[in-house]
Amino acid sequence: MVWVQFLVCVVAIGFAGVKLSRYGDAIADKTGLGGTWIGVIMLASVTSLPELATGISSVTVAEAPDIAVGDVLGSCVFNLVIIVVLDFLSRDEPLYCRASQGHILAAGFGIMLIGLAGFNLLLAAQGSGISLWHLGLYSPAIMMLYVVAMRSVFLYESELVEGFTEAEADAYPGLSLRTAVVRYIAAAAVVLVAGVWLPFVAKSLAVEMGWHQGFVGTLFVAFVTSLPEMVVTVAALRLGAVDMAIGNLFGSNLFNIGILAIDDIFYLPGPLFDAVSTTHAISAFSAIMMTGVAVVGLLYRPRTRIFKTVGWASIFLFAIYLINTYMLYSYREG
Repeated sequence: MVWVQFLVCVVAIGFAGVKLSRYGDAIADKTGLGGTWIGVIMLASVTSLPELATGISSVTVAEAPDIAVGDVLGSCVFNLVIIVVLDFLSRDEPLYCRASQGHILAAGFGIMLIGLAGFNLLLAAQGSGISLWHLGLYSPAIMMLYVVAMRSVFLYESELVEGFTEAEADAYPGLSLRTAVVRYIAAAAVVLVAGVWLPFVAKSLAVEMGWHQGFVGTLFVAFVTSLPEMVVTVAALRLGAVDMAIGNLFGSNLFNIGILAIDDIFYLPGPLFDAVSTTHAISAFSAIMMTGVAVVGLLYRPRTRIFKTVGWASIFLFAIYLINTYMLYSYREG
Protein backbone atom coordinates (compact mmCIF):
# COMPACT_ATOMS: atom_id res chain seq x y z
CA MET A 1 0.00 0.00 0.00
CA VAL A 2 2.92 2.37 0.62
CA TRP A 3 4.09 1.97 -2.98
CA VAL A 4 0.53 2.54 -4.21
CA GLN A 5 0.36 5.78 -2.22
CA PHE A 6 3.68 6.83 -3.69
CA LEU A 7 2.43 6.17 -7.23
CA VAL A 8 -0.78 8.14 -6.60
CA CYS A 9 1.26 11.13 -5.45
CA VAL A 10 3.54 10.95 -8.47
CA VAL A 11 0.59 10.78 -10.90
CA ALA A 12 -1.18 13.69 -9.18
CA ILE A 13 1.94 15.86 -9.29
CA GLY A 14 2.62 14.86 -12.88
CA PHE A 15 -0.84 15.86 -14.09
CA ALA A 16 -1.16 19.03 -12.03
CA GLY A 17 2.44 20.06 -12.75
CA VAL A 18 1.76 20.18 -16.49
CA LYS A 19 -1.34 22.34 -15.92
CA LEU A 20 0.58 24.54 -13.48
CA SER A 21 3.26 25.36 -16.04
CA ARG A 22 0.70 25.97 -18.83
CA TYR A 23 -1.38 28.43 -16.82
CA GLY A 24 1.73 30.05 -15.37
CA ASP A 25 2.93 30.67 -18.92
CA ALA A 26 -0.52 32.03 -19.83
CA ILE A 27 -0.44 34.46 -16.89
CA ALA A 28 3.06 35.60 -17.91
CA ASP A 29 1.90 36.12 -21.50
CA LYS A 30 -1.21 38.11 -20.57
CA THR A 31 0.32 40.27 -17.83
CA GLY A 32 3.71 40.92 -19.44
CA LEU A 33 5.53 39.98 -16.22
CA GLY A 34 7.87 37.67 -18.13
CA GLY A 35 8.48 33.95 -18.01
CA THR A 36 11.52 34.28 -15.75
CA TRP A 37 9.63 36.35 -13.14
CA ILE A 38 6.71 33.90 -13.11
CA GLY A 39 9.21 31.06 -12.70
CA VAL A 40 11.05 32.71 -9.83
CA ILE A 41 8.02 33.81 -7.83
CA MET A 42 4.90 31.78 -8.71
CA LEU A 43 6.16 28.36 -9.73
CA ALA A 44 9.15 28.40 -7.38
CA SER A 45 7.05 29.20 -4.32
CA VAL A 46 4.35 26.64 -5.13
CA THR A 47 6.71 23.80 -6.04
CA SER A 48 8.82 24.46 -2.93
CA LEU A 49 5.88 24.22 -0.54
CA PRO A 50 6.49 20.47 0.06
CA GLU A 51 9.96 21.37 1.41
CA LEU A 52 8.33 23.95 3.69
CA ALA A 53 5.75 21.51 5.05
CA THR A 54 8.37 18.77 5.51
CA GLY A 55 10.75 21.15 7.28
CA ILE A 56 8.19 22.47 9.76
CA SER A 57 6.93 18.98 10.60
CA SER A 58 10.51 17.70 10.94
CA VAL A 59 11.55 20.34 13.49
CA THR A 60 8.30 20.19 15.47
CA VAL A 61 6.31 16.94 15.49
CA ALA A 62 9.05 14.59 14.27
CA GLU A 63 11.84 16.31 16.23
CA ALA A 64 14.25 15.51 13.40
CA PRO A 65 16.11 18.73 12.46
CA ASP A 66 18.58 16.79 10.30
CA ILE A 67 15.76 15.78 7.97
CA ALA A 68 14.65 19.41 7.64
CA VAL A 69 18.11 20.74 6.75
CA GLY A 70 18.97 17.71 4.63
CA ASP A 71 15.75 18.01 2.66
CA VAL A 72 16.30 21.69 1.85
CA LEU A 73 19.96 21.43 0.81
CA GLY A 74 19.41 18.12 -0.94
CA SER A 75 16.58 19.70 -2.92
CA CYS A 76 18.87 22.54 -3.99
CA VAL A 77 21.34 20.03 -5.42
CA PHE A 78 18.61 18.00 -7.10
CA ASN A 79 17.05 21.11 -8.65
CA LEU A 80 20.35 21.95 -10.32
CA VAL A 81 20.80 18.45 -11.74
CA ILE A 82 17.39 18.83 -13.40
CA ILE A 83 19.18 21.26 -15.74
CA VAL A 84 20.99 18.22 -17.14
CA VAL A 85 17.63 16.61 -17.95
CA LEU A 86 16.42 19.81 -19.61
CA ASP A 87 19.61 20.03 -21.68
CA PHE A 88 19.15 16.44 -22.83
CA LEU A 89 15.52 17.09 -23.81
CA SER A 90 16.42 20.30 -25.66
CA ARG A 91 17.24 18.59 -28.98
CA ASP A 92 16.90 21.50 -31.44
CA GLU A 93 19.42 23.74 -29.69
CA PRO A 94 21.54 23.45 -26.50
CA LEU A 95 19.62 24.65 -23.45
CA TYR A 96 22.30 27.19 -22.48
CA CYS A 97 21.91 28.90 -25.88
CA ARG A 98 18.13 29.18 -25.52
CA ALA A 99 17.92 30.45 -21.94
CA SER A 100 18.08 34.12 -21.03
CA GLN A 101 21.26 35.36 -19.38
CA GLY A 102 19.01 37.21 -16.94
CA HIS A 103 18.89 33.99 -14.88
CA ILE A 104 22.47 34.73 -13.80
CA LEU A 105 21.05 37.34 -11.41
CA ALA A 106 18.92 34.75 -9.56
CA ALA A 107 21.80 32.25 -9.71
CA GLY A 108 24.17 34.79 -8.15
CA PHE A 109 21.80 35.43 -5.28
CA GLY A 110 21.45 31.65 -4.93
CA ILE A 111 25.20 31.30 -4.47
CA MET A 112 25.13 34.01 -1.80
CA LEU A 113 22.23 32.42 0.12
CA ILE A 114 23.50 28.84 -0.06
CA GLY A 115 26.99 30.02 0.86
CA LEU A 116 25.57 31.87 3.86
CA ALA A 117 23.90 28.64 5.01
CA GLY A 118 27.02 26.51 4.50
CA PHE A 119 29.25 29.05 6.23
CA ASN A 120 27.00 29.14 9.31
CA LEU A 121 26.76 25.34 9.39
CA LEU A 122 30.54 25.22 9.82
CA LEU A 123 30.47 28.02 12.41
CA ALA A 124 27.84 26.16 14.42
CA ALA A 125 29.96 23.00 14.35
CA GLN A 126 32.80 24.98 15.95
CA GLY A 127 30.48 26.47 18.56
CA SER A 128 31.04 29.95 17.12
CA GLY A 129 27.47 30.65 16.03
CA ILE A 130 25.67 33.76 17.31
CA SER A 131 22.09 33.35 18.49
CA LEU A 132 19.19 35.73 18.95
CA TRP A 133 16.81 34.14 21.49
CA HIS A 134 16.33 30.63 20.09
CA LEU A 135 17.22 31.76 16.55
CA GLY A 136 20.57 31.74 14.83
CA LEU A 137 21.64 35.19 13.67
CA TYR A 138 21.85 33.73 10.16
CA SER A 139 18.04 33.41 9.95
CA PRO A 140 17.21 37.15 9.78
CA ALA A 141 20.23 37.57 7.46
CA ILE A 142 18.82 34.90 5.12
CA MET A 143 15.37 36.48 5.11
CA MET A 144 16.72 39.97 4.37
CA LEU A 145 18.91 38.69 1.54
CA TYR A 146 15.96 36.73 0.13
CA VAL A 147 13.80 39.88 0.04
CA VAL A 148 16.61 41.80 -1.69
CA ALA A 149 16.97 38.99 -4.23
CA MET A 150 13.25 38.94 -5.06
CA ARG A 151 13.09 42.71 -5.42
CA SER A 152 16.18 42.80 -7.62
CA VAL A 153 14.90 40.06 -9.94
CA PHE A 154 11.50 41.77 -10.19
CA LEU A 155 13.01 45.15 -11.09
CA TYR A 156 15.34 43.57 -13.63
CA GLU A 157 12.52 41.64 -15.29
CA SER A 158 10.17 44.65 -15.26
CA GLU A 159 12.68 46.67 -17.29
CA LEU A 160 13.19 43.85 -19.79
CA VAL A 161 9.50 43.17 -20.46
CA GLU A 162 8.20 46.76 -20.52
CA GLY A 163 5.63 46.93 -23.28
CA PHE A 164 5.76 43.16 -23.75
CA THR A 165 1.99 42.65 -23.65
CA GLU A 166 1.34 45.24 -26.35
CA ALA A 167 4.23 44.14 -28.57
CA GLU A 168 3.46 40.41 -28.64
CA ALA A 169 0.40 38.59 -29.87
CA ASP A 170 -1.70 36.76 -27.29
CA ALA A 171 -0.53 33.14 -27.25
CA TYR A 172 -3.70 32.04 -25.42
CA PRO A 173 -6.58 33.85 -27.20
CA GLY A 174 -9.24 31.42 -25.92
CA LEU A 175 -8.19 31.77 -22.27
CA SER A 176 -8.96 34.81 -20.13
CA LEU A 177 -6.58 36.03 -17.43
CA ARG A 178 -9.16 35.32 -14.70
CA THR A 179 -9.64 31.72 -15.91
CA ALA A 180 -5.88 31.21 -16.10
CA VAL A 181 -5.43 32.45 -12.52
CA VAL A 182 -8.26 30.27 -11.15
CA ARG A 183 -6.96 27.16 -12.91
CA TYR A 184 -3.41 27.97 -11.82
CA ILE A 185 -4.52 28.12 -8.18
CA ALA A 186 -6.41 24.83 -8.53
CA ALA A 187 -3.39 23.08 -10.03
CA ALA A 188 -1.14 24.58 -7.34
CA ALA A 189 -3.44 23.18 -4.65
CA VAL A 190 -3.16 19.67 -6.10
CA VAL A 191 0.65 19.95 -6.26
CA LEU A 192 0.72 21.20 -2.66
CA VAL A 193 -1.49 18.44 -1.24
CA ALA A 194 0.33 15.65 -3.09
CA GLY A 195 3.71 17.19 -2.33
CA VAL A 196 2.98 17.47 1.39
CA TRP A 197 1.79 13.84 1.46
CA LEU A 198 4.86 12.53 -0.36
CA PRO A 199 7.45 13.04 2.43
CA PHE A 200 5.37 11.00 4.85
CA VAL A 201 5.04 8.23 2.26
CA ALA A 202 8.82 8.37 1.86
CA LYS A 203 9.30 7.96 5.62
CA SER A 204 7.03 4.91 5.59
CA LEU A 205 9.08 3.47 2.76
CA ALA A 206 12.26 4.05 4.76
CA VAL A 207 10.87 2.10 7.70
CA GLU A 208 9.53 -0.68 5.52
CA MET A 209 12.75 -1.03 3.51
CA GLY A 210 15.06 -0.63 6.50
CA TRP A 211 16.90 2.41 5.08
CA HIS A 212 18.90 4.76 7.32
CA GLN A 213 16.83 7.79 8.31
CA GLY A 214 19.57 10.35 7.76
CA PHE A 215 20.36 9.02 4.31
CA VAL A 216 16.68 8.94 3.34
CA GLY A 217 16.08 12.45 4.70
CA THR A 218 18.96 13.98 2.77
CA LEU A 219 18.55 12.16 -0.54
CA PHE A 220 15.28 10.28 -0.89
CA VAL A 221 12.99 12.82 0.77
CA ALA A 222 14.78 15.62 -1.11
CA PHE A 223 14.16 13.77 -4.37
CA VAL A 224 10.51 13.26 -3.54
CA THR A 225 9.85 16.86 -2.50
CA SER A 226 11.63 18.05 -5.67
CA LEU A 227 9.29 16.11 -7.94
CA PRO A 228 7.07 19.19 -8.47
CA GLU A 229 10.09 21.15 -9.71
CA MET A 230 11.06 18.34 -12.08
CA VAL A 231 7.57 17.87 -13.51
CA VAL A 232 6.87 21.59 -13.85
CA THR A 233 10.21 22.44 -15.46
CA VAL A 234 10.09 19.57 -17.96
CA ALA A 235 6.49 20.47 -18.84
CA ALA A 236 7.47 24.14 -19.27
CA LEU A 237 10.32 23.15 -21.58
CA ARG A 238 7.99 21.05 -23.74
CA LEU A 239 5.68 24.07 -24.00
CA GLY A 240 8.62 26.12 -25.24
CA ALA A 241 8.75 28.22 -22.04
CA VAL A 242 12.49 27.75 -21.50
CA ASP A 243 12.92 30.79 -19.28
CA MET A 244 10.05 29.73 -17.02
CA ALA A 245 11.65 26.27 -16.67
CA ILE A 246 15.10 27.62 -15.72
CA GLY A 247 13.62 30.40 -13.58
CA ASN A 248 11.66 27.83 -11.59
CA LEU A 249 14.84 25.95 -10.66
CA PHE A 250 16.91 28.95 -9.58
CA GLY A 251 13.88 30.50 -7.88
CA SER A 252 13.14 27.29 -5.99
CA ASN A 253 16.67 27.27 -4.58
CA LEU A 254 16.23 30.85 -3.34
CA PHE A 255 12.92 29.91 -1.73
CA ASN A 256 14.40 26.71 -0.25
CA ILE A 257 17.13 28.57 1.64
CA GLY A 258 14.47 30.93 2.94
CA ILE A 259 12.72 27.83 4.32
CA LEU A 260 15.76 27.19 6.55
CA ALA A 261 15.07 30.49 8.33
CA ILE A 262 11.40 29.52 8.78
CA ASP A 263 12.42 26.10 10.14
CA ASP A 264 14.74 27.86 12.60
CA ILE A 265 11.79 29.91 13.87
CA PHE A 266 9.75 26.77 14.56
CA TYR A 267 12.69 24.92 16.16
CA LEU A 268 12.30 26.12 19.76
CA PRO A 269 15.14 24.21 21.56
CA GLY A 270 17.74 26.55 20.04
CA PRO A 271 19.45 27.56 16.78
CA LEU A 272 18.66 24.97 14.11
CA PHE A 273 22.23 24.56 12.83
CA ASP A 274 23.46 23.80 16.37
CA ALA A 275 21.39 20.60 16.32
CA VAL A 276 22.35 19.17 12.93
CA SER A 277 25.28 17.29 11.41
CA THR A 278 28.07 19.19 9.63
CA THR A 279 27.77 16.75 6.71
CA HIS A 280 24.98 18.97 5.38
CA ALA A 281 27.74 21.41 4.41
CA ILE A 282 28.66 18.89 1.68
CA SER A 283 25.32 19.51 -0.04
CA ALA A 284 25.61 23.28 0.49
CA PHE A 285 28.99 23.57 -1.20
CA SER A 286 27.99 21.08 -3.91
CA ALA A 287 25.03 23.34 -4.73
CA ILE A 288 27.35 26.36 -4.86
CA MET A 289 29.71 24.62 -7.29
CA MET A 290 26.80 23.44 -9.45
CA THR A 291 25.30 26.94 -9.58
CA GLY A 292 28.70 28.27 -10.64
CA VAL A 293 28.84 25.73 -13.48
CA ALA A 294 25.34 26.76 -14.60
CA VAL A 295 26.38 30.44 -14.61
CA VAL A 296 29.41 29.66 -16.77
CA GLY A 297 27.18 27.69 -19.15
CA LEU A 298 24.70 30.56 -19.46
CA LEU A 299 27.51 33.06 -20.14
CA TYR A 300 29.65 30.95 -22.44
CA ARG A 301 26.69 29.31 -24.23
CA PRO A 302 28.49 26.13 -25.38
CA ARG A 303 27.08 24.57 -28.55
CA THR A 304 29.15 21.38 -28.49
CA ARG A 305 27.35 18.26 -27.25
CA ILE A 306 29.16 15.28 -25.78
CA PHE A 307 28.21 12.25 -27.92
CA LYS A 308 25.27 14.36 -29.19
CA THR A 309 23.57 14.20 -25.79
CA VAL A 310 24.36 17.14 -23.46
CA GLY A 311 26.90 19.93 -23.23
CA TRP A 312 30.06 19.86 -21.14
CA ALA A 313 28.43 22.10 -18.51
CA SER A 314 25.76 19.45 -17.94
CA ILE A 315 28.47 16.78 -17.64
CA PHE A 316 30.10 18.78 -14.85
CA LEU A 317 26.73 19.30 -13.13
CA PHE A 318 26.00 15.58 -13.14
CA ALA A 319 29.52 14.70 -11.95
CA ILE A 320 29.22 17.01 -8.93
CA TYR A 321 25.81 15.52 -8.17
CA LEU A 322 27.24 11.98 -8.19
CA ILE A 323 30.15 13.02 -5.95
CA ASN A 324 27.74 14.70 -3.54
CA THR A 325 25.56 11.57 -3.43
CA TYR A 326 28.55 9.33 -2.77
CA MET A 327 29.88 11.57 0.01
CA LEU A 328 26.49 11.72 1.71
CA TYR A 329 26.16 7.95 1.51
CA SER A 330 29.67 7.43 2.88
CA TYR A 331 29.11 9.82 5.82
CA ARG A 332 25.41 9.23 6.37
CA GLU A 333 26.00 8.25 9.99
CA GLY A 334 27.46 11.69 10.72
